[in-house]
Amino acid sequence: MTSEFVRLEVADGVGTIRLDRPKAMNAISIQVQDELRDAAAEATERADVRAVVVWGGERVFAAGNDVKEMSTMSYTDMVDRVDALQGAVNAVARIPKPVVAAVNGYALGGGCELALAADVRFAADNAVLGQPEVLLGITPGAGGTQRLPRLIGPSKAKDLLFTGRFVKADEALAIGLVDRVVPAADVYAEALAWAAKFATAAPYALRAIKETVDRGLEVDLETGLSIERQAFSGVFATEDRTTGMESFIENGPGKAIFGGR
Repeated sequence: MTSEFVRLEVADGVGTIRLDRPKAMNAISIQVQDELRDAAAEATERADVRAVVVWGGERVFAAGNDVKEMSTMSYTDMVDRVDALQGAVNAVARIPKPVVAAVNGYALGGGCELALAADVRFAADNAVLGQPEVLLGITPGAGGTQRLPRLIGPSKAKDLLFTGRFVKADEALAIGLVDRVVPAADVYAEALAWAAKFATAAPYALRAIKETVDRGLEVDLETGLSIERQAFSGVFATEDRTTGMESFIENGPGKAIFGGR
C-alpha cells in the first residue's frame, strides 16, 4: 500500500498500522482518515496478517483530528464528511483479528478514539489520553461518546467528556482506559509481543470470539447468547477445530499447530 502518512508494515504474522505525520503530531486529517481506512482494509484482507498493532511512533500516538482543517468546514461540509471520519476508526475496530494500540505520548480526541477502537491498549508511562472536544465547543465524532462509556462505564466517561480533562497513564490504567503501562521505550515491543502470540493461533476462532464479544455488547444477554451459540457451532466447520482437539487429546493443551483453515 502506498500512502503518505499511514502505512501497513508486516512481519512474522503481525501487521503494524503506523501513523507517521510527525510535523503535525499525527493529527488525523481527511487524508489520514482515508489512508487509515485503506490500511485497516489491507490488514483485514491479508492472510499473512494474524494480529495488528496500531502505533504512532515513539513521540506521539495521535494528538487528535486536524483542528485547523475542521475549523474551515461548514455544517454541510461535515455532514458530507462525518461518515468517512467515523468510518476510518470503525474500519480499525472491525478488523477481524486481535488489535492492540501502542500509545506513546498524546492520544487525544480523535487519537483517543482510534485507541478505543483497538481490542486492548498498552500505554507508555508518559502517555496522556483524553477527549477534549468540549473545549472546542464540539462533541467527539469518531466513537468517543459510544466506545468510552462501554469501556470505562458511563459515569467515568461523562466526567472525561464533560470536562475535556487529560488523563495520565496511571489514572488511565486505574479506570480501565488502558490495559498495561510500561516504560515509553518498551511500548511498541510489548504490543508487538502481545500480537505475536496470535501469529500461529487459530484465526477463525479468534475472529469468532472478537465478533461475538463485540456484537454481544450491543444487544441483550439472551440475544448475545444466541450469537455465541451460532459462533460456537460454526467453528466446528474449521480444520483448525479438528487439529486443536486432536492435538489436545494426544499431546495436551497449547501444542497445536494450526493451518488457518
